[in-house]
Amino acid sequence: MANPNWIGVDWGTSNLRVWGMSRDSTVLAQVNTDQGMNGLHAEDFEPILLNNIEEWLPGSGPVPVIVCGMAGAKGGWETAPYRAAPCLPLSAEESVAPRTADRRLAVRILPGISQTRPAHDVMRGEETQIAGFLSVNPGFDGIVCLPGTHTKWVHLSAGEIVSFRTFMTGELFGLLQRYSVLREILDRSNWDAAEFASSVETQISRPEALAARIFTARAESLISDLEPAKATGRLSGALIGAELAAARTYWLGRDVVLIGQARLVDAYARALAVVGQNPRPENAERMTILGLTAAFAMFRAKEFRP
Repeated sequence: MANPNWIGVDWGTSNLRVWGMSRDSTVLAQVNTDQGMNGLHAEDFEPILLNNIEEWLPGSGPVPVIVCGMAGAKGGWETAPYRAAPCLPLSAEESVAPRTADRRLAVRILPGISQTRPAHDVMRGEETQIAGFLSVNPGFDGIVCLPGTHTKWVHLSAGEIVSFRTFMTGELFGLLQRYSVLREILDRSNWDAAEFASSVETQISRPEALAARIFTARAESLISDLEPAKATGRLSGALIGAELAAARTYWLGRDVVLIGQARLVDAYARALAVVGQNPRPENAERMTILGLTAAFAMFRAKEFRP
């Protein structure tokens, strides 16, 4: 492969994704690994990155490397302080430049975003996906939902992140699936769509009954042989339904875009359909690449020199 003009990195908690980019920001090559920041020390980041991109680098001369995600978190490569919302998704000035032993790397880590009102909240990585979305939808005024382990609901207006709210729905599902009394009755590869939709509707109308609703799957499996796929649909629907009830001020009467992995986007689209919403799906990887491209353009526009 020809040497990339620049390199984009999404360093998550569990995974590392790297793209070698051409001068016109076409993807020349990519690497996906499970070498996320979880368990790493600051001195580990440069060797791991080099191990994955060594063959892309020139013999001399620095290559810009734009990094988003958890590499900038406390305990990561180098802390990139949070910027306070409302704000634009990206900032070149508030990025950080960790020192690297290999002079072929000119690294910039993008900052995350925080807020204190209406509730304390933070994001890292999602702001880059949002920047990617806005780069091709500059006039968008509405809500972006980013389903994941920690799902974000984000209000966008005039190109800014106005406010956002995080829900630990994905993490709760994972914990219940692995460690709760439900673990033996769930289907880990399938879920019943009708049961899911029914559970979403029930939970939105009675969000306070979440814990009781979840336990009915356990009881019904013992008494009436509830099918595992239906138990999974009920649990997933109850958790997402409770989230929708709490996030009502975000999606009610608003245009909603979903950015995430296909399976989660599909689940949230089905849940939102229950309340009459028709959200627009977007691919998370594409939005990340577009966001990193927008960040690189900001550096270049400010005569960024590695």
